[in-house]
Amino acid sequence: MKVILFGATGMVGQGALRECLLDPRVESILSIVRGNIGANHPKLRKIIHKDFLDYSAIESQLTGYDACFFCLGISSAGMKPQDYERITYGYTMAAAETLARLNPQMTFIFVSGAGTDSSERGRIIWARVKGKTENALLRLPFKAYMFRPGFIQPLHGIRSKTAAYRLFYSVTGPVLPLFRLAFRNFILTTEEIGRAMINVAQNGAPKKVLESRDILALGRAD
Repeated sequence: MKVILFGATGMVGQGALRECLLDPRVESILSIVRGNIGANHPKLRKIIHKDFLDYSAIESQLTGYDACFFCLGISSAGMKPQDYERITYGYTMAAAETLARLNPQMTFIFVSGAGTDSSERGRIIWARVKGKTENALLRLPFKAYMFRPGFIQPLHGIRSKTAAYRLFYSVTGPVLPLFRLAFRNFILTTEEIGRAMINVAQNGAPKKVLESRDILALGRAD
């Protein structure tokens, strides 16, 4: 399986990259990044690309792929609504529409979030924009799956790029094992999400929109 990965420097993207590098089912990974991600591996190739709204300059390098793991995202906190929509909806759809045309057989996995508003009419901006993005992806001519994780526990030295999240994880880290026992279906690890992506790309899933409980079931170790 050949995989394209967006968002490899984020917390979920780091987890997806790690699992892809470890899994023998993944033959190669192409990471689309704005700058060097630092990781090096025989299975990994990187393209530094600045304009995430236009992929025409690198289209010739985006063919022949089986799956795309779209982990690129940003917090809406402190952002203007139009800027958040440009990144969340605009960046995602620019990549997805290009890949659907070049690889119509591929599986596209979009990391959304728990509480996403599929009606697109709610009061919460981020949930509404995520819902708009999910709905648009599901209309494209490839196999698309929406991942809606809730709380995510980073493992294996993975860290969030967001300072507030890093502080939160450092404070809650000692009690996370207890939280996972109490709320097993709602707390996912970066490892479980990465494994679930690979399993869905390989075998599909029973539904298109996958909540934390579904992701957990698909990402359990064999």
